Amino acid sequence: MADGQEKTGKMSDGLQVELFHPDSDREPGDTNIEKWGFDVHPVVFPVALAIIAIFIAVTVLLGDDAAAAYSWLFTFIGENFGWFYLLAVNIFIVVLLYFAFGKYGGIRIGGVEAEKEFDDFSWMAMLFSAGMGIGLMFFSVLEPVFYYASPPGFWGVEAQTGAAASAAMAQTFFHWGFHPWAVYGLVGLGLAFFSFNRGLPLTFRSIFWPLLGDRIYGWPGHIIDLVTVFATLFGLATSLGLGVAQVNRGIQYVSVEILGVLGSFPNNTITQIVLIAGITAIATLSVAAGLDSGVKRLSTINLYLMFALLGFLLIVGPTIFVFGSWVQGLGTYFGNVLELGFYRGTMGAGGGTVTAWTVFYWGWWIAWSPFVGMFIARISKGRTVREFVLGVLFLPSLFSTIWLATFGGSALQGAVQGDGAGAVVGAYNELGYAAFETLGMFVMLEQYPLGAISASLATLLVITFFVTSSDSGSLVIDHLTSGGKHDVPKAQRVFWAVTEGAVAALLLWGGGLGALQTAAITTGLPFAVILCLMCYTVYLGLSNEYQILESEAFAQRVEDLTAEGDLEVVTSGDTTVTNIREGDDTASGD
Repeated sequence: MADGQEKTGKMSDGLQVELFHPDSDREPGDTNIEKWGFDVHPVVFPVALAIIAIFIAVTVLLGDDAAAAYSWLFTFIGENFGWFYLLAVNIFIVVLLYFAFGKYGGIRIGGVEAEKEFDDFSWMAMLFSAGMGIGLMFFSVLEPVFYYASPPGFWGVEAQTGAAASAAMAQTFFHWGFHPWAVYGLVGLGLAFFSFNRGLPLTFRSIFWPLLGDRIYGWPGHIIDLVTVFATLFGLATSLGLGVAQVNRGIQYVSVEILGVLGSFPNNTITQIVLIAGITAIATLSVAAGLDSGVKRLSTINLYLMFALLGFLLIVGPTIFVFGSWVQGLGTYFGNVLELGFYRGTMGAGGGTVTAWTVFYWGWWIAWSPFVGMFIARISKGRTVREFVLGVLFLPSLFSTIWLATFGGSALQGAVQGDGAGAVVGAYNELGYAAFETLGMFVMLEQYPLGAISASLATLLVITFFVTSSDSGSLVIDHLTSGGKHDVPKAQRVFWAVTEGAVAALLLWGGGLGALQTAAITTGLPFAVILCLMCYTVYLGLSNEYQILESEAFAQRVEDLTAEGDLEVVTSGDTTVTNIREGDDTASGD
């Protein structure tokens, strides 16, 4: 770095600390215990481990009773609190759009001199890999086929018709579009702002500084971070459980059904636990390598593999039908998104679908939001609020709809345009939901050329998503249990990577996917309340930042900076400073 840049960084960092950081002598991890290669928070780390161990022990020891209790709890939360999930996620969308397109949109994450740590392509690659990967692979065929065969009551259409196909695509877009990414975007923005703009620990407790002040370092903050750890761990375990079930079925289907290998590759819980152990070992190596060497590299590989599989299917599959179903599905989605977002089914048909699918998804996204949001925050320094929201909310949503239309449309094409049900829908009708759940992707790929290769690529992609989800989640939980430190010991990252795999394996053993799904939706409920409060605290933080940027004291400091060095001041509108960087000694509009 040049001398001028070093001077700019020091001056601007001092400016950020002097005018923007809270008046507190606390530092991230300043009370940590450093021992045996670990650097952990003295309360959050041991308490989180103890409660996780108790939950796992109860699940394994009670066996079928635990599975029955989870099923009851899943239904109870869905039926009694489904309305709250729907309302909360809609509020998140409105709040996020207000931050992006209002006067706070020009505020830069990290301060006016912050630079982007990652280029746009790497940033988008990590967004996709962390946010949706395994779920898109698992549900992209299953969900449209299910809705085609059993349309939600909201749509009022006849099953297995053209109208049912359009409704199926729109309903699937709804579950994977703006709503989940709004949850991730809100959480990521709050975490990034209070960590990089206020110098607070990169944990959820920091978001509540405007309400709690120094009490975020006491038990109120401990409780917030503990809930965040549980939501992250169990939301992640749900994705890992879904992913390993599909990997197991993929290996079996490719080896036995497509290649005709003699014998049978077992598809059961024991096999899936062994697969979790093997994939977790790979994830451990990746997470030990760190964010730049491990996570970034694997995320980029993931994106290339996604594009390869997507492009292959677009070429060999029903290309025209796919694009037509994408456009028609988008039209149906946009035409009904407002009503869908608030539809509970209380005064009409479709309440069962809302509970079984929408409420589960919203609970899952909320439970996953600490993991995805904190990871997004960690990689988003240097971007403006508007750039952040546009990148997080719209681009991944658009890509998700293209992916879903390609895979879902390819699965439905034979039924919609053929004489009968088509091979994929026919397999669903014959096998039923439970058997088709992990098989649908591979049945669809077999209908097109080079089915063995594409199915193998799909299985590999699920594995790489498993690895990136695990090591990204490990980095996030490290932050939470180390008092918000950005850098933690390698042994600690490895510990959490192994723990995540163990939790997923034990929950699979104790109650199957039902236990994982219930764990996600249950931890998502209290966390949804925290996110509602977070809307207000982020507003307070951005409002305070904007007032300082508009103040005379800040203007005077900027004038002093430009007088001392060859700097360029970038503004939004007439006066609000969004960036200070090396350049001409002139002001320019943004």
